[in-house]
Amino acid sequence: MVAQECYIMILCKGDVSMKSLVIADIEQSMAGVLNNEQLERLHEVLLNAFFDKNIVFSQALVEQKETVDYLALFIAAKKVEGCSERTLSYYKSTIENMLAEIVVSVKQIDTAIIREYLSNYMSKHKTSKVTLDNIRRIISSFFAWLEEENYIIKSPVRRIHKIRTGKIVKATYSDEELEIMRDNCNNIRDLAIIDILASTGIRVGELVNMDINDIDFTKRECLVLGKGNKERVVYFDARTKIHVQQYLDTRRDSNTALFVSLHKPNERLKISGVEIRLRRLGRELAIERVHPHKFRRTLATRAIDKGMPIEQVQVLLGHSQIDTTLQYAMVNQSNVKQSHRKYIG
Repeated sequence: MVAQECYIMILCKGDVSMKSLVIADIEQSMAGVLNNEQLERLHEVLLNAFFDKNIVFSQALVEQKETVDYLALFIAAKKVEGCSERTLSYYKSTIENMLAEIVVSVKQIDTAIIREYLSNYMSKHKTSKVTLDNIRRIISSFFAWLEEENYIIKSPVRRIHKIRTGKIVKATYSDEELEIMRDNCNNIRDLAIIDILASTGIRVGELVNMDINDIDFTKRECLVLGKGNKERVVYFDARTKIHVQQYLDTRRDSNTALFVSLHKPNERLKISGVEIRLRRLGRELAIERVHPHKFRRTLATRAIDKGMPIEQVQVLLGHSQIDTTLQYAMVNQSNVKQSHRKYIG
């Protein structure tokens, strides 16, 4: 029998078999109406049907893109859910990188292709397991959404489990380090920023979005807008109150933002501005890894060490899941030793 030629529209790159992709595409389309036994039989039939066939594809069709921009739809859905612009940008770039490397139709991506992509990514970029698992989680979220919206039958990431990263106890600031940073701030604004971060445990994104009117000095509390546009009240100590008031007394601008740049036009401070300033301060003082999030972790750890109920710490930090709070709160080893002597002997 003379082999027939089948002209099929398909996007392909690398060593992925043409026939395997075509078969996978057909099986994906039929998965919703066939049971497992029928799908196995269909697979056998397709293998036999394509055994003596050559699959040829037109170069014009190779260049053709999918008519549905799934990524744009996914990002739009996440935006509606309340994800920040920073998170949306991270999601978008991560998925774009994957699609650029794989370059097969989204509906034709299977578990093996995702596994190969993650393995190659780790080898090429020398990334940590933590970073790789973050990428896996984002890709999983993308395909889970496609499944929920009925664009695909089943997410290919379902069988790719969380990457074991090992438990890393992240450092917190010591009392001495906090005081050294306070003593070496060369302007009242930076001192007020350190005090706010240390006493409230707010995220840096929440810090830069705060307005002066969000502060209630009488009650020593402030209103912040957290992830998912959820508002919550946080509290600060007397020292923070004094330093923030002193900072505001030096302001001569009309900006409503709580923290602004030191020089005209005194624009609202950005996340990068806070991060750069704190990193520079850390280098000058030889304090390792000074960044805004470390203040948050320090607050959570100390609150739990001093006996604050974990549920209250969760509310203070604005976590929707208590497991997230437990990840932030690293138990002080000296407290473990004291508890051992108290309860065990």
